[in-house]
Amino acid sequence: MIIDSWQRHPFLRLLMPLVVGILCGDAFPHVLSAWEYVAGFLLFLFIIGRYKHTGWVYGAAVYLFLGGTGGCLMSWQQGKTVFPFSGKTAVYRVCIREHPEERERSILRRVALLGEVEKDTVTGCPRNHLFLAYFPKDSATATLRRGDELLVSTRLAPPANNGNPDEFDYARYLRRKGYSGTVYVADGHWRKTGHDASRTVSQVALDYRAKVVGLYRSLGFEADELAVLAALTVGDKEELSDDIVETYSVSGASHVLALSGLHIGFLYALLLFVLRPLWRRWRRLKPLLLLLLVLFLVSFAFFTGLSSSVVRSVVMFSLLAFAGLQPEKPLTLNTLAATAFLMLLCKPAWLFDVGFQLSFSAVTAIVLVQPKLYALWKVDNRFLRYLWGLMTVSVAAQLGTAPLVIVYFSRFSTHFLLTNLWVIPMVSLVLYSAVFLLMLTPLPFVQHLFARVVEALVHVQNEVLRWIERLPGAAVDDIWLDIWGVLLVYLFLGMAYYGFLRLTVRRVCFALLALLAVVSWHSLSIMSNASRQGIAFYSVRGCPVVHCMADNRHSWLACTDSLPDMPRLCRALSPHWNRLHLETPRLVTGDYITPGLSMRNQIVSYAGKCICLLSDNRWRNKNSSRPLLVDYLYVSKGYQGGIEELTSLFSIGMVVLDASLSDYYQNKIANDCVRLGIPYLLLSQKGSYRILL
Repeated sequence: MIIDSWQRHPFLRLLMPLVVGILCGDAFPHVLSAWEYVAGFLLFLFIIGRYKHTGWVYGAAVYLFLGGTGGCLMSWQQGKTVFPFSGKTAVYRVCIREHPEERERSILRRVALLGEVEKDTVTGCPRNHLFLAYFPKDSATATLRRGDELLVSTRLAPPANNGNPDEFDYARYLRRKGYSGTVYVADGHWRKTGHDASRTVSQVALDYRAKVVGLYRSLGFEADELAVLAALTVGDKEELSDDIVETYSVSGASHVLALSGLHIGFLYALLLFVLRPLWRRWRRLKPLLLLLLVLFLVSFAFFTGLSSSVVRSVVMFSLLAFAGLQPEKPLTLNTLAATAFLMLLCKPAWLFDVGFQLSFSAVTAIVLVQPKLYALWKVDNRFLRYLWGLMTVSVAAQLGTAPLVIVYFSRFSTHFLLTNLWVIPMVSLVLYSAVFLLMLTPLPFVQHLFARVVEALVHVQNEVLRWIERLPGAAVDDIWLDIWGVLLVYLFLGMAYYGFLRLTVRRVCFALLALLAVVSWHSLSIMSNASRQGIAFYSVRGCPVVHCMADNRHSWLACTDSLPDMPRLCRALSPHWNRLHLETPRLVTGDYITPGLSMRNQIVSYAGKCICLLSDNRWRNKNSSRPLLVDYLYVSKGYQGGIEELTSLFSIGMVVLDASLSDYYQNKIANDCVRLGIPYLLLSQKGSYRILL
């Protein structure tokens, strides 16, 4: 049956080698050159021409060609981000490409590098490399807009990770997005030289999205209602607060805030409802009406700023619409595979996009599993039949996406069924109401009145989700699952589905063996990652802490008097803590004593080790007849002295330099350590450092 299903889905057979090739191209981006690919293509043409009647040779040639195509496309895309970094400060000419994003301590702007200024002449770049530029928050930088051309004096840096275990690979993420590196522009180190008024299609789309959000503001929307409505309708998530994001995440409704397949599906269903009676009456108009449907979806994508998730969904439903020209069922596994195949040919980096993975896994599960679940219960009542259909769709989508959600977000929402029963009808109602609200623009008075109706709908939706969030056991957090565990879980789900189609002893055994593999791998992961007593230093800017871990899953975060940026610390390290199955660490500030751990005057004693947290000048210009033995001297931002003046007070085993220190100060203290013969560790270069006790 598996072989027969494989043969009935030709695009699925084509998709697999393409995906393998993209994965290889991402892992080894410079293995296959363009000339080697051309030579392989010519060899492919020769093989299929000579051995077209030899099935396995022909098939192997097609698979190798598609694999090479995927690898070459991914390598070519990553090659565009390669830049010859000099490591020195220079003057560059840049152009701001997109609207700024306000961060906690800076303003992020995406810039294109136009060239380097050398002796009053501009050396142009062979291609406009993209960089993430961070500007300080002040009145001058606040005036900068998209299209402004600047001269900046700075040092370009390649994408880099902090080096903490299990942390998000930010450097690879930026390269996949097409960015060559990052840059920080200090106050007064830039000058505006002109303005480029030309706009790309994407920039025009973003401008129209901003106009729609501005219209919402003029209609009286504010706070969470404005943020949720902007996210639901045009994909603008800048207004979302941390509280509303957490509410939607815990309740299991975070997928509705990411404008994607769900919202495009609602519009697609609405347009089908409107247009289907027309082509049933005039069948010859069906191709024209389907084209009109696709144009409407493309227009909607334009008003959402042409975000990648919306573009993917529009492509998927456009292909689905044209597939409706055939008499048989249009939405099949082969249709989904064809959609993914064409999309990955256009942009192979989409394969690594979380939204792409979640969208296709959800739709695949709905196509395969939902009809089987729906057939388990025959319902005569129309309303109950609708609820049962909604429940089966929700369960199928959850089965398809749960492993990915766990591996990316370490969370499983237990009330997802209740949430989807509420939020899917409400989102469809809000979306349809918002479309009608925009259509009322020529009638301002009526539009303002109807805006209150839409505002009330969004408010009710938020309040119900807050109630679900407060229910006992709303979410299971801190779950650890690696990529191999995800693959094994999907293998088990596939075997279980295969056995569900026809219960036989062989199929049940396959499903049980897959389940055994999942349990064995999870048990092995728990044993190999069991918590052990130790001390860890992390490379997280603004978070100088000492992590003291016990072997019973308890741990403490010892920090200085100034509290660390705990949200940033948790975002960076929660995956690592989940892998070690640690409980939430206890934050220790000031003097603290507990069995096994003590902290006094920023000196930590744990498991026979002594760590001094040096973040101010309290130990400067002091002497002692008996120097205190300090295994680790942890220097962070705030200390203004050297190391030599502390040698009369401490007997130092190792100096640990936090990432919060400036490059100048790190080099200064490192030179002191070399001169004094004291080992030192730069967390900004080494990353995290863990000592097992």
